[in-house]
Amino acid sequence: MHKPFLDPIGLTFPQYLVMLELLGGGPRSVGELGTKLGMDTGTITPILKRLERSKLIAKRRDALDERRVVVDLAPDGKALREGIWAVPDKIMTACRLAEEKTNELRDALDRVGRLNGDRP
Repeated sequence: MHKPFLDPIGLTFPQYLVMLELLGGGPRSVGELGTKLGMDTGTITPILKRLERSKLIAKRRDALDERRVVVDLAPDGKALREGIWAVPDKIMTACRLAEEKTNELRDALDRVGRLNGDRP
């Protein structure tokens, strides 16, 4: 459902999730982003590399702990703010669901996701 709305801003869904997190309160360490998004290092690292190559994020070593890598939005990433924030409204409009029904659907999908996460 997200793809038609993310393609014009040049993001995949996992990249969109990272950008949302950074828009919501960056900078963040790679570990914090991974934990928040439920992604392990092997999953989030390539996503961050692609975002960095696209000049949407900037990475740097933490001044207090050089083992940690800190990620923040680059100017080009900040420029996508309005387009990124508009995606949920576009999806709601495309789904033609009232906000209450959209919330019910999201909650049901979250429950299914948690059940699948419990499988071996």
